[in-house]
Amino acid sequence: DTATGRYLENDRLPLRKVHEIDNRGSTFYLTLYWAQALAEQDADLELARRFGPVAAALAENEGKILLELDQAQGDAQDLGGYYKPDAARVTAAMCPSETLNRIIDAV
Repeated sequence: DTATGRYLENDRLPLRKVHEIDNRGSTFYLTLYWAQALAEQDADLELARRFGPVAAALAENEGKILLELDQAQGDAQDLGGYYKPDAARVTAAMCPSETLNRIIDAV
């Protein structure tokens, strides 16, 4: 509830215009707020310990991640098909931030 509340209070919903927050940027904020909420909770200290560095890395790199996500906007994406897209192309299009990918892959 804490993470979802922050997401809604800070109005991080995706917008429609190019170079505004899109689904990828919106998902970044959900990830950030969830990591922060898990790091701040005290019901499971192991979980808090595990997500503390993740939350810190996401917060420290917020500007860089948002820039990488913004730079991926505006161009058409070739997904290798409409009904059966190529998984690698979809991943490249939907996960364009190397910084965010590195942080998430380390979890």
